Amino acid sequence: MTILITGATGQLGQLIIEQLVQQVPPEQIIAGMRQLDKGKAFKERGIGLRRVDYDVPESLEEAFAGVSRLLLISSPHTDDAVRITQHTNVVEAAKKAGVAHILYTGFAFPQHGNKAAGNVHAQTEQAILDSGLSYTFVRNALYIDFVGVLGLNEAISSGVLRALPGDWRFNAVTRSDLALATAQILAGSGHEGQIYELAAPKTWTFTELAQALAELAGKPVVHVEDSAAQHWIYNFVSSIDTVSVSEDLQRLMGRPVTALKMSILPFVNPRN
Repeated sequence: MTILITGATGQLGQLIIEQLVQQVPPEQIIAGMRQLDKGKAFKERGIGLRRVDYDVPESLEEAFAGVSRLLLISSPHTDDAVRITQHTNVVEAAKKAGVAHILYTGFAFPQHGNKAAGNVHAQTEQAILDSGLSYTFVRNALYIDFVGVLGLNEAISSGVLRALPGDWRFNAVTRSDLALATAQILAGSGHEGQIYELAAPKTWTFTELAQALAELAGKPVVHVEDSAAQHWIYNFVSSIDTVSVSEDLQRLMGRPVTALKMSILPFVNPRN
């Protein structure tokens, strides 16, 4: 079995490989990337390297030769028209190369009205279905990283976490948890034709976020609704499904999802 991960030098790609190398021999893993000179650390661990550039379709068939399982990590490009072209290039090349199984990291719960993040993923999933390839759709929930723009350290300093009024609930999870679940799928069996919604099993609120900050800082922090707390992030999270939940993530990991307090630790300075 040979497993190729595209976008291997990205944050999620690196974390997936870090988990995967603990489950399968490194020589069975191939890190796909646009610039091979960025793969030195992979190479030193015995992981193969191949140039995978979504924008160069003629190179992809060669890159995917002999690959049993291909993980297509969605493109970070900001233009969805470009992204769907890139993804289609990968799917078509995978079919031509004889890839046995393709996995795609989309966005969780697109059927529930994700307007900002769902369209390109739905189109990509359809392209995979149309290709006739054996598939697994790995739909990732909102990354917990979004809390980094909410002023957490300021909240610790002032004792007040200000957020735009609304019934905000979040199913956000860590990239590390997503990486572990994805590695389990890549290394395991019986995932053909499956769709996994990798989200938290229960949502959390801004009040719970303030409580987590208080526990980390060892001082009171309260949540206050404030209509002046304007930020583009609120428009984004209101356009996607942040409230649906699933047991898929923790079932695949074989452990509970990372607790909120530990999830936000990289984004706060408790001594603030």
